[in-house]
Amino acid sequence: MNFKLKASDKEKLDKALAKKGLRTTKQRSFVYSVILGKRDHPTADEILLRVRNSLPSISLATVYNCLESLVECALVRQVNMDRSPSRFCPNLSPHAHFKCTKSGKIVDLSLKESQIKLLKKILPKGFVSSNFDLTFNGTLR
Repeated sequence: MNFKLKASDKEKLDKALAKKGLRTTKQRSFVYSVILGKRDHPTADEILLRVRNSLPSISLATVYNCLESLVECALVRQVNMDRSPSRFCPNLSPHAHFKCTKSGKIVDLSLKESQIKLLKKILPKGFVSSNFDLTFNGTLR
């Protein structure tokens, strides 16, 4: 798998990290490129296996530290489903997920602004949502 970041993604990474007082490291670049590369909502363990092809000495702790900084810089979203390990999603636009209960595959579902407004209408009076996590579970046909 090619772990080279596109120039625009590298610039985005550099700027976001610098804004938080962090520097771009080889490890952060590789972890970010893995998440952007396949877009399959990998877990930290899956990211570790992919990055180890290029950085054999990277540890799981380093992967977690990289993920924490990427989430903090709003470059990826941490997605928690049921009691499963956290997954990481590069899609930062408002969207839902579909998780196949047979294969474990997770797919992004685009939401129109009108659908998001409809979802917000179910909030109790006086509540304001800053974000949401919506996951459909089922099987792919």
